[in-house]
Amino acid sequence: MEKFSILLVDDVAENIHSLKMMIEDSFDVKIFSALSAQEGMEILMKEEINLILTDIQMPEIDGFEFAEYLKSIEKTKDIPLIFITGIYDKDEYKRRGYDIGAIEYITKPIDDLLLDAKLKVYIDIFERSKKRQDELEEKNEILIHQAKMATMGEMIGVIAHQLKQPLNVLSLYCNDVKDSYNFGEINDEFIDEFSKKTKSNINFMSQTIDDFRDFFNPKKSKSKFLLKKVIDNSQNLLLKQLENNNINLHIDISNEEVYGVDSELEQVVLNLLTNAQDAFIEREIEQRDIYITAGTNQKYTVLVVEDTAGGIKEDDPEKIFDPYFTTKEKGTGTGLYMVKLVVKTSFNGELKLKNTEKGAKFIMILSNGK
Repeated sequence: MEKFSILLVDDVAENIHSLKMMIEDSFDVKIFSALSAQEGMEILMKEEINLILTDIQMPEIDGFEFAEYLKSIEKTKDIPLIFITGIYDKDEYKRRGYDIGAIEYITKPIDDLLLDAKLKVYIDIFERSKKRQDELEEKNEILIHQAKMATMGEMIGVIAHQLKQPLNVLSLYCNDVKDSYNFGEINDEFIDEFSKKTKSNINFMSQTIDDFRDFFNPKKSKSKFLLKKVIDNSQNLLLKQLENNNINLHIDISNEEVYGVDSELEQVVLNLLTNAQDAFIEREIEQRDIYITAGTNQKYTVLVVEDTAGGIKEDDPEKIFDPYFTTKEKGTGTGLYMVKLVVKTSFNGELKLKNTEKGAKFIMILSNGK
């Protein structure tokens, strides 16, 4: 355990030596000594001191002035201070000492039993406080470990959610191969298109894994990029699914720029598109439209994804952003939680949700780096 530390301040070296011997006879503590208030302040700035014992009658800066100075400094204002004096023992001097922050007066010649009793009080307080601090740190370590495990569980769920989308697309492509083979439609053009799309999805999954490895890195690489490129990539990845489910994607994006990690914004858009698709299918909605629009100002680019899937059915729509909250029978509740986290941490932005007459409207306010 860390030792209790005492600073002795007296302009007479023999006084310091006698007091030090007296303390060390009774206590196992760490003692610092100074022959002036200036020297004492230098020690206080460098070391962690738990108690100060100072003489009053000293040249240049006396004990009263020293105490007043200590109370004006953040690092030293709460350190207990005891005056030791053989001259300033009248009530008027004691009142002055107490007024400026002294906690005790010990008069010379020093009674070693009285000194031991007073020091024991402060050493006991220090040791109890240190024990409580050690216990608190131990509990905090346990809580931090539990939080890391919980975060790891969240991230695993999110990764599984993200990889499921391109895997579903690859599954559709494989079914296309089988159907095209049965109908004799496989040719060079089909093979080229199949190779291009499957490689694109595999690259996306690989990039997703790399992104999650780097997600909590505060120094991860950010850059300015065109929003349209991200939207086009997301559309291409889901094109087959959207076509098969008769979903119409309406995009009105021009040259808006965003500052952040482009692949993470792709994951955000894919989440929102996939959620809308699932809602269309689950609710058997006939008119299936998704609108993606954007606008920009001096500091932010606003990206809006709006669907006609009937909106969020919860009393408190914001609940859908809570981790593990889901309205899907087999949902993990991590997709929209991750969407909000990415918008906040990777794009210094915010995510808003509104229910419209026909569906849900997600509004993302993203930094454009200006």
